[in-house]
Amino acid sequence: MSQSYYEFFCPVKVIAGKAALEHMPYEINGLGAKRPMIITDKGVRAAGLLDPVIAACEEGGLEIVSIYDDVPPDSSTSVVRDIAGIYRSEKCDAIIAVGGGSAIDTGKAVNILVSEGGDDIARYSGAGVLKHPLKPFFVVPTTAGTGSEVTSVAVITDEKKHVKLAFTSSFLLPNAAIIDPRMTLTLPPHITAATAMDAMTHATEAFTCMAKNPLSDAYATGAIKKISTHLLTVMDNPKDADARLELAQASTMAGIAFSNSMVGLVHSLGHATGAICHLPHGLCMSLYLPYVLEFNLESIREPLGELLLYLEGPEVYAATPASRRAEASIAALRKLRDQLHKRCQLPRTLTETGKVQEAQLDLIAEQALDDGSIMFNPREVTVADARAILRRAWA
Repeated sequence: MSQSYYEFFCPVKVIAGKAALEHMPYEINGLGAKRPMIITDKGVRAAGLLDPVIAACEEGGLEIVSIYDDVPPDSSTSVVRDIAGIYRSEKCDAIIAVGGGSAIDTGKAVNILVSEGGDDIARYSGAGVLKHPLKPFFVVPTTAGTGSEVTSVAVITDEKKHVKLAFTSSFLLPNAAIIDPRMTLTLPPHITAATAMDAMTHATEAFTCMAKNPLSDAYATGAIKKISTHLLTVMDNPKDADARLELAQASTMAGIAFSNSMVGLVHSLGHATGAICHLPHGLCMSLYLPYVLEFNLESIREPLGELLLYLEGPEVYAATPASRRAEASIAALRKLRDQLHKRCQLPRTLTETGKVQEAQLDLIAEQALDDGSIMFNPREVTVADARAILRRAWA
């Protein structure tokens, strides 16, 4: 499955560690900015996570002239337009997005408007529309899962047309991603589990899908090893800053991996399920991962078998016959999901979510086939295939 030709691109500076936030002002000042705006959500602010960000900025001589803390879980074009208006009126010159995927995507979209001009963000949707670098943009993730801090994509809902607008450009990448364990210490158990499994899925699909390459493989396997080693530690000891940092780094590494090698059917099914049933993305990833790996098994047996080394360690890998390692990798992921279910009731089947109706499965299957991720799945997928996977994931 190795590529005779591939491209790998990740120009985002990663600043990671227990004092990472304190290094951010130096980076912002280095780009000639002095008046940053913070974009976040009410949950992040209520958890007190803005306090160390604000303190670091003020100690570094920056003036935070505006804090927008009302980003919804599913950000919209009107929210982006409103924030851009505040940015302009307050004469801000940089953006710091603090939060999960929605806050980061919102920051990316706001940066388009304040850099390119106008109020109609839809004008810039699609790939390759942006032709120039944008304003200084920094990201502080508060969940260890999405990898949005190192991806060149943003998704914003157009609430009038009831569609999701996708934006793809290398200019959307932040100038730096600040990975500080203080930002994830208060993450609740079920969100910790779901976001970590989101990163696990990013890395696993990156390593087994059609556009995998040697560089993305290195990031993917590194991420899988970190999650396998540290996730249950964090679940049992939520205040373990070292293990939290390992999960946060794993999320960033998985983000770098999948932005260069793409994802597959797990994401196609997850996107469709999220749109139709409003389930969180990370939960969908965790739920579908083993069922899709079983479907793809004969197309990915060799790379999936390699992952056993990173999922279970060298002793289990060496003791498992090569012909059984792929199945053992799937079993390891199922075992991890069982452990998470035991600790925080993270659903393993569609029935366990309590939010999906059996009558919706056909619609999910049909919508999944229209999702762009399916192009990189290692095995061709029909509607009947998707329905069969959903049936297996039902109960």
